[in-house]
Amino acid sequence: MECLHMSGAGNDFMVIDARGGSFDFSQLAKTLCARTNSDGFMAVDVSDQADFKLHFYNSDGSRGEMCGNGSRCVSRFAYDHGIAGAEMTIETDAGILTSSRLDQNHYRVRLNNPGVVDLHRHGDMAYVELGNPGVPHGVYHYEGLTWEMRDELRERMRSERFAPYFPKGANVNYYDWMGEDRIRILTFERGVEDFTLACGTGSGSTAAVLWLTGQLPHGKLAVENPGGTLEFEISGTEDKIDRIFMSGPADVVGTYEI
Repeated sequence: MECLHMSGAGNDFMVIDARGGSFDFSQLAKTLCARTNSDGFMAVDVSDQADFKLHFYNSDGSRGEMCGNGSRCVSRFAYDHGIAGAEMTIETDAGILTSSRLDQNHYRVRLNNPGVVDLHRHGDMAYVELGNPGVPHGVYHYEGLTWEMRDELRERMRSERFAPYFPKGANVNYYDWMGEDRIRILTFERGVEDFTLACGTGSGSTAAVLWLTGQLPHGKLAVENPGGTLEFEISGTEDKIDRIFMSGPADVVGTYEI
C-alpha cells in the first residue's frame, strides 16, 4: 500500500487510501508518524454524505475531530488519486467541509463555523471549537511574541493545554500583531504534545476570535506560522460568523510503501 508524506505549511502527515480495507488506525498513526516524525495520520474512507470521509489521528494515536492543514493535504491526495474533483466535500467528525483546488500545491477549504465560543474562558484566554464537536482551542494575545520564545513558553503553554478550564484539553495558541490584518502565531498541540510548525484550526480559531471582537474590519487575515502563511477570509455579523475560508499550501514530501 502507498502512503504519502504530506505537508501543509510545515504541519506534516502520513496519508493512506483506506477505502475497502480494515485497519487499526490508531496503531498505524503511531507507527507511520514515527517514521517521519509527522504530526498526524489521515486515512481516506468511503462516505454516504460527502465525496469521502476523513479519519484523522494525532501522532500519539489519539483521534482528532478534524485538522485544518490536514484537510488541505487530504484534498490534494483525493484529487491526485481520482477520488474527488477540483471541488469536493469531506466528511469529518466535526462536520462536512468543502474544499477547492487552487493549483497543484494550493487548496482552499471552508472550515466549520464555530460551534462553541467563549471569549473569556479564563481571563483573557478565549476558547473556540470550529464545528460541533470541534477541535478545542485556547486563544491568547501575547504581546511581543516571537517564534524563538518556544523554550521559555513551552511549560506555560503545556500546563494550559491540560488546564481544568479546558475540560477535554485544548490546543493553545498565542498570537501577536505584525501589522494590519497580519499576525504571528505559535501553537502547542494536544496529541503531538509540543509546538507544531503550523495549525490550521488554531489559526482559524484565532481569526474567529479577532472577527468576533471587531479586530478584522476587512474580513481578511494572514497568519504567519513558523512553517508558512495561511490566508483567511471571514464573513458574518458582529456576533456571528457565517463563513471561514482558509487557503494555503498542500505539498507532497515523499512516498512510502507499507
